[in-house]
Amino acid sequence: MADTHRAVSKLQEKFAASILEVKEDRGDWIVTVAKESLIAVLSFLKAECRYTMLTDVTAVDYLGKKDERFMMVYQMTSVAHKDRIRIKVPVSESDCRIESATQVFGSANWLEREVFDLFGITFDNHPDLRRILMTPDWVGHPLRKDYPLQGPGREPYKGRLS
Repeated sequence: MADTHRAVSKLQEKFAASILEVKEDRGDWIVTVAKESLIAVLSFLKAECRYTMLTDVTAVDYLGKKDERFMMVYQMTSVAHKDRIRIKVPVSESDCRIESATQVFGSANWLEREVFDLFGITFDNHPDLRRILMTPDWVGHPLRKDYPLQGPGREPYKGRLS
């Protein structure tokens, strides 16, 4: 964990004004950063701290629980140091967009498309932002907490008729 702590320390030195929270959970470091600094933070971690693998991109919907409804989550791995770091970025419902990480990590491409499709978060400057799981004409975003359980325009399931 020493290398991860060093990476967190370097982040705190370089991006002090952009870091909203730092915590450790079960041996992993979690750094929450301002949306405007995401690309600079990811680039720094890749180039300076050797986190060369973006292993996951997802989102969390905090409907009604936080000022910023969504939290983007970027899981990064340093193969050289055998550790991970998680970068989190709050995204408001009123400005439901964030810069695409594809300019730093090509592996973000389909992961961001999945988040776009299921949560409705738009990724600025993404090379091919379109639905990946739902049909192009699908209405809504199924992983949002306010999405109807049965899907749009469908009758609720009433059990077996017999």
